[in-house]
Amino acid sequence: MTALPMHRFTVARSRLVVPALDWVLMGAAGLVLVLGTLLVWSATATNDVLTGGDSTAYLHKHLVNVVIGLVLAAVVMATDHRWVRIVTPLVYAGSVVGLLLVLVMGSTINGSRSWLLIGGLSIQPAEFAKLAVVIGMAMVIAERTETARRRQVGAVDVALMCAIAGLPALLIIAQPDLGTMLVLSATVFGVLAVAGVPRRWLAGLAGGALALAVLVVSAGVLKQYQINRFMAFTDPGLDPRGAGYNTTQARIAIGNGGLFGQGLFDGSQTRSRFVPEQHTDFIFTVAGEELGLIGAGVLIALFAVMLWRALLISRRADDMFGRVAAAGIACWFAFQTFQNVGMCLGIMPVTGVPLPLVSYGGSSMFASMMAIGLLQNIAMRGSSTGWGLSPRAR
Repeated sequence: MTALPMHRFTVARSRLVVPALDWVLMGAAGLVLVLGTLLVWSATATNDVLTGGDSTAYLHKHLVNVVIGLVLAAVVMATDHRWVRIVTPLVYAGSVVGLLLVLVMGSTINGSRSWLLIGGLSIQPAEFAKLAVVIGMAMVIAERTETARRRQVGAVDVALMCAIAGLPALLIIAQPDLGTMLVLSATVFGVLAVAGVPRRWLAGLAGGALALAVLVVSAGVLKQYQINRFMAFTDPGLDPRGAGYNTTQARIAIGNGGLFGQGLFDGSQTRSRFVPEQHTDFIFTVAGEELGLIGAGVLIALFAVMLWRALLISRRADDMFGRVAAAGIACWFAFQTFQNVGMCLGIMPVTGVPLPLVSYGGSSMFASMMAIGLLQNIAMRGSSTGWGLSPRAR
């Protein structure tokens, strides 16, 4: 008679450990992965130039990337929070080495020298640099504020955080990869704001970044095709068959979708391959054309849920590292999503950034899934996690 209550207690206790995950974040990310897989399949199924006649070739490749990404997310999620901070310098150093190797022996694709080709595998180190910069800056501010037992951020703290972000930024500019640089800049600004940098300093840093951008353009660092894209952004009609072609065709594809879309695998622009790079940079046009305003809106809403949960995890984190890292990931995902969707709609210049968890590409998928795993790691060890679960309940 006494064994039954003990058995119930053990079962109940084991169940309390599982909900420490943020199930809302996990569910939203899972649905985005499912939608992304369908969109990649649809974007490539009729493109014989890419697939060699195998309509499921890129579907299989994308699924492999998703599975590897899930494994990486699980590893990061299961790693002890202290070990995440310990290995941060190694992750940062690895990303810097990768960016250096790109400049030495990288391959140029679509005008940007951003890829390392190792056998049949292509790696884009700049994607991993985003995560490395976020956790590197979080580690620096956490170590300095927690060791000194103070909350106020000083000039030395800001200088160290900017130095952590500055080295990868310079290497990315040298490629040049303008899209990643814009995403990284927005992410760094968000991390500094969450870390508690005074507003006057943020304004000064924003002014300095603007001055640096003008200097980069005037010094001729940007390629002519990148400048043409900015010009076409202001007026796609300036070069409708060149720099403005992508934006024009993307708008047509999304406009064809109407309210409910033409149906998955039935988009006329998609099947005719009028939109370039539709399985990577312009994947959102497939959602707009085939799923319509409703389907594309659902995809954006799922991203909004992910950002909400990331910010909530940041607010509930019980240490500086978790708070800053989670907020940095939220800034990264928010701006990159806005940039990708914006260039498909014609409200942002074409810069060639993927849609997180949706676009085809291993490097982007792996880095994004590791970021999701880190969010779950922080959530499980925060002061309040999951769907209103308190530490006492855990």
